Amino acid sequence: MTTLEKNPFAAIELAGDDKVVPFEVSPLDIRGRAVQLGPMLDAILARHDYPASVATLLGEAVVLTVLLGTSLKFEGKFILQTQTDGPVSLLVADFRTPDSVRAYARYDAQAVETAIAEGRASPEALLGNGFMAMTIDRGPRMQRYQGIVELTGATLEEVARQYFRQSEQIPTRVRLAVAEMITPGENGPQRAWRAGGLMAQFLPEAPERMRQKDLPGGEHPEGIETEDSYSEDNAWLEAQALVDTIAHDELTDPAIGSERLLYRLFHEHGVRVFDGVRVADRCSCSRDKIVELIRGFPEAEREEAFEDDRIVSTCEFCNAVYEIARDEL
Repeated sequence: MTTLEKNPFAAIELAGDDKVVPFEVSPLDIRGRAVQLGPMLDAILARHDYPASVATLLGEAVVLTVLLGTSLKFEGKFILQTQTDGPVSLLVADFRTPDSVRAYARYDAQAVETAIAEGRASPEALLGNGFMAMTIDRGPRMQRYQGIVELTGATLEEVARQYFRQSEQIPTRVRLAVAEMITPGENGPQRAWRAGGLMAQFLPEAPERMRQKDLPGGEHPEGIETEDSYSEDNAWLEAQALVDTIAHDELTDPAIGSERLLYRLFHEHGVRVFDGVRVADRCSCSRDKIVELIRGFPEAEREEAFEDDRIVSTCEFCNAVYEIARDEL
């Protein structure tokens, strides 16, 4: 744990890319997480060669998934998924403890091209209407928890705030940014995707201000604190105002980094950062899993899938191709 005060970066090792930095601002009762994603995100987006507008949307989903998934205190998965009627009909990003991330998008290439040509390629326009689901999966012997929020022409930032307001009753501010960086290289300009994000939550510890968390889906009895109860709290108002000053390039610029951004925001109050969690582009697919999946198909469907006594399966996340021979089944 490090307190960022005078000359704050002299004695600490900065997190750099692909590492989530938990932080706390005690005077404002704020806790949260910040991250900058570099090589990990670039690998996920580059292997699919998405149009820039689609890559931006999926990048935001990955950042949000990383910020939330790294808060899990148990072995399991956090899955973020959108299903909508827009040109980008599906976004999926999942985090598997302790550090594995994977993601992909489905989109209508012609509809996306038309939207770009007509100037309708904002993230909210590409998503359209539908829903976003956030699922916590603790394994086959445990019950899943899922929160669902509507997507009605809002950005993922706005939807995340709405999710916490409805499902968790925690006052939350989320900022997300994705950018394609262009740098000079020996063989011409080099392109690479970067992203950054910050999540701040108002979690007062003073007894007279502590909220009592209800079970998911339950009703708050009279007197229980909710997000609306804190809407006029001076500490939370100040925290929101500070977070809202963040520019997109501050979240993605590698020269700033998570710790410097936190210091810019909260140095007047003192901000403490904690040991972070490094994340990696790592898919969980395998040949054995594909074989077991195909074995579960009805016999007629399985036979239809064979071509020259082989079934070819491609992982939608990592593009790995598996050729499964008939005798393997």
